[in-house]
Amino acid sequence: QVQLVESGGGLVQAGGSLRLSCAASVSILYTNSMGWYRQAPGKQRELVAVVFSRGDTNYADSVKGRFAISRDNVKNTVYLQMNSLIPEDTAVYYCNLRSGRFTISEYWGQGTQVTVSS
Repeated sequence: QVQLVESGGGLVQAGGSLRLSCAASVSILYTNSMGWYRQAPGKQRELVAVVFSRGDTNYADSVKGRFAISRDNVKNTVYLQMNSLIPEDTAVYYCNLRSGRFTISEYWGQGTQVTVSS
């Protein structure tokens, strides 16, 4: 069973920075992708950033230029560096892992709260 453990969330003032970490219980070297999603109260979960097996990345328009996703295949960890945070970034952030060739398996972390005060 794959386990994803997020850390690094917290309370920060607008303009500040946080770095989220997601440690996987398995090797992430051959995963299809690892990503971060977020869900604010009363809203649907949305993609924030994703990094694919070849290293290419994709970001939500709302975080481009402020957030950066990276992966460490040795530590089996994916990071989300969040800079210039704004109150609209307040949400629970979830780590996501997708793997498989013909059948895609998907796993989620338990989530970590990020609160940005104005």
